[in-house]
Amino acid sequence: MAGMRMRDVRKLSRDEMRQKITELRSELTKMRTDSSKGTLRKDSGKIRPMRRTVARMLTRMREEGTA
Repeated sequence: MAGMRMRDVRKLSRDEMRQKITELRSELTKMRTDSSKGTLRKDSGKIRPMRRTVARMLTRMREEGTA
């Protein structure tokens, strides 16, 4: 799951968002490490959408006042 739209993010519960943020951040860290090593080629286009998805989820949580 590289990118999600805001309408999909709005459907998630608070706990689901927290869990997905944790998963995405760990996967993003792994991808950044591989990218810096030079071993990430096929999935290099997934980093930016993942960052944006995390930002959307954090924005939604702040809108709700639960961050």
